[in-house]
Amino acid sequence: MCGIVGAVSTRNIVPILVQGLQRLEYRGYDSCGVAVHAGSLDATQPAGLQRARSTARVAELLDQVQAGHIQGATGIAHTRWATHGAPAVHNAHPHFSHGAGRDAAAAGRVALVHNGIIENHEELRAALQARGYAFASQTDTEVIAHLIDSHYGGDLFEAVQAAVTQLRGAYAIAVLHRDEPRRVVGARAGSPLVLGVGRDGSEHFLASDALALAGVTEQIVYLEEGDLADLQLGRYWIVGRRPDGGSEPLPPDRRPVRTLPAHSGAAELGAYRHYMQKEIFEQPRALADTLEGVAGIVPELFDGAGRPGVAAWRVFQEIDSVLILACGSSYYSGCTAKHWLEEIARIPTQVEVASEYRYRASVPNPRTLVVAISQSGETADTLAALRHAQGLGMQHTLSICNAASSAMVRECQLAYVTRAGVEIGVASTKAFSTQLAGLFLLTLALAQSKGRLSGAQEAAHLRAMRHLPVALQAVLALEPQLIAWAEDFARMENALFLGRGLHYPIALEGALKLKEISYIHAEAYPAGELKHGPLALVTSAMPVVTVAPNDTLLEKLKSNMQEVRARAGVLYVLADADTRIERSEGIHVIRMPEHYGALSPLLHVVPLQLLAYHTACARGTDVDKPRNLAKSVTVE
Repeated sequence: MCGIVGAVSTRNIVPILVQGLQRLEYRGYDSCGVAVHAGSLDATQPAGLQRARSTARVAELLDQVQAGHIQGATGIAHTRWATHGAPAVHNAHPHFSHGAGRDAAAAGRVALVHNGIIENHEELRAALQARGYAFASQTDTEVIAHLIDSHYGGDLFEAVQAAVTQLRGAYAIAVLHRDEPRRVVGARAGSPLVLGVGRDGSEHFLASDALALAGVTEQIVYLEEGDLADLQLGRYWIVGRRPDGGSEPLPPDRRPVRTLPAHSGAAELGAYRHYMQKEIFEQPRALADTLEGVAGIVPELFDGAGRPGVAAWRVFQEIDSVLILACGSSYYSGCTAKHWLEEIARIPTQVEVASEYRYRASVPNPRTLVVAISQSGETADTLAALRHAQGLGMQHTLSICNAASSAMVRECQLAYVTRAGVEIGVASTKAFSTQLAGLFLLTLALAQSKGRLSGAQEAAHLRAMRHLPVALQAVLALEPQLIAWAEDFARMENALFLGRGLHYPIALEGALKLKEISYIHAEAYPAGELKHGPLALVTSAMPVVTVAPNDTLLEKLKSNMQEVRARAGVLYVLADADTRIERSEGIHVIRMPEHYGALSPLLHVVPLQLLAYHTACARGTDVDKPRNLAKSVTVE
């Protein structure tokens, strides 16, 4: 969720650091900062560390940097999403260590930025204070800076290597030292970090996301769990963690350099008002790209992106159940897939909130296919849950992910990489719909491998999937009607969402979207649960959004709608054309263009996205960067 950029070069690196932070702004943050080695650019300048920090946007940080004439050829930068300590300048990164005792008042010796959470920071803080270190912040991060300083004996890499052995928790760090002007050291455990190789080999970069280095270098090395990286002019090396807890230098082929596609205009806003709006309207293309090349339903669709040499057909033959691990919107996509997997593939399926799964006793089944779902592939809770499941002996793993080079894809046997493209808005839209597409393909592949999918059924499902982009375009044409609904919702402070069966998870996703970006309190319930409590909340001031496809539960759903009307509740119904649900007093109806059977959730979620978006616009909230939230959640 936080952003890291670092560099060692012979040129002024500050513009690249700031540009990198701007590319990571979409992740969400509440403070930002940059630190450079003042003597790294010009040997005639006095050695020392300079920094600027702000609780405003990166643009304001740039103004500070320019006003203070801060420049250097070695530097680090950061955007922070607050965990320990309020959003304030003294808690913003980079953090300095000034030494201990008599050295405490000296200019900063160590500068550090950090993503993650250090779980033993309190005991480390107490030990460092006892040695004379003074703390200027409430963060867990400042502990790492002082700890590295306490180990420093003339070699920054050795100091970092010693310090990380004392850390418990998750971290990705980038570190400078006052006495080593052309060196940056990085380390990661539980949080992502990549190394960028400069185009002529004379400069090198660190970043928490390769997107931060777009336009600077396309040559990326993905650091693995426990890696330390030493960046100097013209060279770098990586030390990896051994199974016994020690470390060893790694040959280049163990962490190969990968060439990423050159940055395109995909992350540009264009004519849209917000990135979220742009991404909602990109869903037909995202689905077409995600399904490109799918000529038939075969297990091999899930080969290749995971571990080389692992055959999906063999894994699918060996499993007898599915366990889905995910968070947030990805969890709701998994809940939708449970219905598909049990109805079409006839495979028992369990869906777990990843942040809860590893903290309870569970009964492992080695014949389970563990499916991890994440837009970024770096979601800390989901990665931890995946590793926990593997530790319990469940080795058959598959990821549904939008990032081919992410940790989640690399750690799973199999994968289906969606092709949603860069998603900037914090509230997921096109990443969610492409996850559903990948999960539906997985359902069909498992059904086929178990002999539960006939040729005629496969052909019908493929036709429906190929028609999805066209069907979605028709749904997007409903936007003017949803703008009218949004004008009503913008005046409300609470909303209720109802769905049944396959569409209950879509109601959950709709409620999440509304609360994320409009700050309206929204809840979703299975419609049949109304009479078991939620009906007490229904008044004319509580709009009730109802997802009403023409499926086997329609008549039951109509009864639930009557329960709402009998209590003066106002209904907003997304109804298939043939449901015979008519507009009347207290009942607002938008007709969906067509009924879409098992794939109906992919169509019904789009109006809910548009409703949330236009409600947020009417209320004047920060749609793409909602308060307190971050895009990529890399802390527990």
